[in-house]
Amino acid sequence: MSHGAIPLLPNIRVLKERYPIWLCDVWGVVHNGVHAFNEPIDALIQFRHSGGRVALITNAPRPAAPVQQQLKQLGVSDEAYDVVVTSGDATRSLLKQYEGQLICHIGPDRDRSLFADLKFDEVEPARAKIVLCTGLENDVCESVADYEEMFQDLAARQVGLICANPDLVVNRGGILVPCAGALAEAYAKMGGNVFYVGKPHRPIYELALKRLALGMPKLPSRGQVLAIGDGLKTDIEGAAKFGVDSMFIASGIHWSDVSTRGQNIDFERILSLVAASSRPPIGVQKSLCW
Repeated sequence: MSHGAIPLLPNIRVLKERYPIWLCDVWGVVHNGVHAFNEPIDALIQFRHSGGRVALITNAPRPAAPVQQQLKQLGVSDEAYDVVVTSGDATRSLLKQYEGQLICHIGPDRDRSLFADLKFDEVEPARAKIVLCTGLENDVCESVADYEEMFQDLAARQVGLICANPDLVVNRGGILVPCAGALAEAYAKMGGNVFYVGKPHRPIYELALKRLALGMPKLPSRGQVLAIGDGLKTDIEGAAKFGVDSMFIASGIHWSDVSTRGQNIDFERILSLVAASSRPPIGVQKSLCW
């Protein structure tokens, strides 16, 4: 069934021959931060059993190992993917350039695995030469506004900020929670210099294909790759910038924007939101299903 230029796909198995490589988003597609989604996980398992390869590609600002542990705790089977590639993995490559400098970390303690084996002098914001932002320190009770005074001082001193998670929000059990991307956006509006790592930027996609290629005779071509995600500014725009096709999952963070009273997909809204894209999604599903 086609709506404008973007078809509604009743299942995704019709694409398995055309796209033997999937770069699948995690939060909003595979789980919601509280529990896993059974049907999407089954789709990934069925795809892999049919010969496909899957990289779970996420803007989580932690290395792959702790993210894989979280996936297991939420009920995501190891059979659903070949590799996990995170914004944290890509951030660590960038952080190595700043070893030995005075750095300030903004974010929760759970993200501190990002620093493992890297040598920094961690200091308070007033002394920092570079800031690493992985999120709000407490995203349950804090808002972006709580960081305004700190950011004004950092921006005045022209301190660069590394954003390890470009997501603006995630849907945690039905509640939208601000991410590091929202802080970075506010900092940039104050004139601060922001370095973004993760989707929609190229390094995380290049790293995903490189890791998948370890078990393949050669690096996959872009035409073999399908990116799957619920974020228009991260997953869909990131795929377009990287030169691969994408599929939009409507039930994620944009559901209130692309549905009629939260029940049915409104394709006119989707078309208007992707109208300016250089590479709109090739299909839509409410949720990923085989």
